[in-house]
Amino acid sequence: MKALSALLALACALPATATPLAWVTNQGSHDVSVIDLARQAVVATVPVGRSPAGVAASARAGKVFVSNPDSKTISVIDMARRQVVQTLPAGAGPVGIDAAPDGQRLYVADWFARQLLAYDVSTGRLLAEVPLGRAPAGVAVHADGRSVYVAERDDDRIAVVDAATLQVRGHVAVGSHPFALLHDAARNRLYVLNVQSDDLTVLDTAPPLPVPLATVKTGKAPYGAALADGGALLYVTNQHADSVSVIDADTLQPLRTLEGFGYPEGIAAYADRVVVVNWMDDRISVLDARSGQPLATVDTGRNPRGFGAFIAEPPPP
Repeated sequence: MKALSALLALACALPATATPLAWVTNQGSHDVSVIDLARQAVVATVPVGRSPAGVAASARAGKVFVSNPDSKTISVIDMARRQVVQTLPAGAGPVGIDAAPDGQRLYVADWFARQLLAYDVSTGRLLAEVPLGRAPAGVAVHADGRSVYVAERDDDRIAVVDAATLQVRGHVAVGSHPFALLHDAARNRLYVLNVQSDDLTVLDTAPPLPVPLATVKTGKAPYGAALADGGALLYVTNQHADSVSVIDADTLQPLRTLEGFGYPEGIAAYADRVVVVNWMDDRISVLDARSGQPLATVDTGRNPRGFGAFIAEPPPP
């Protein structure tokens, strides 16, 4: 009986698993919908800058970073308080955004000024303005935090930035008009979504510079990507086809195409679910990760985008 009592006391002392939240940027209503994914309901709406697009939810930092292209700022949202606690100037038009795995650095692609902005998260201090090519869009930080990849859309290539020196280490040619990027830590790969050639370039990130491995066809204008079902499946949103491509992440073979979305843009996964952001329909779609079957929809603000890693577990109270 004493042993049972001890076990029960230990169980009560352990923190409960936090419910993941989706932080979806709404370009048309200039705010962020905070969605409790267990309840499948909006639990807060956070006003940010104008026309928010990019988002990086960092559980390690306890913050959500939102790029506001029309305000030329970054809104910093405190996850626990669900309100903006800091606004950072961000060049001429910030779009893509990602946080380092340890939550200490923030990287932002400045579309119009052709640069990568690097910030210290704890202070909000701008560390560097790294010159880039034309129309830098998506940003992805390697799992080890040492390299930052940026899609230079109008140059049909990605830039590899050294996080230690904050200088461009080199470039890698990809498909036509690369936009979003997704790093696959388990396979040491980078997925590059090419919106004009309707495909994705798969790069091996193990060498000093990434090396092309394959090109995989998608639907028209691939916009966002997420690894789901324990990393076994790669989901890709196709903006202009109103569809989502499902690809075997090991073999890179297309498996199926899911229909019925409204100009899908952002996409992210958690547990056994996939969340698709529908820009035209003002809602998210929740799918079963393994089958792709729709499970629910949740209304958002106007013209949601969710460009980036928009799902994270909230910090403990």
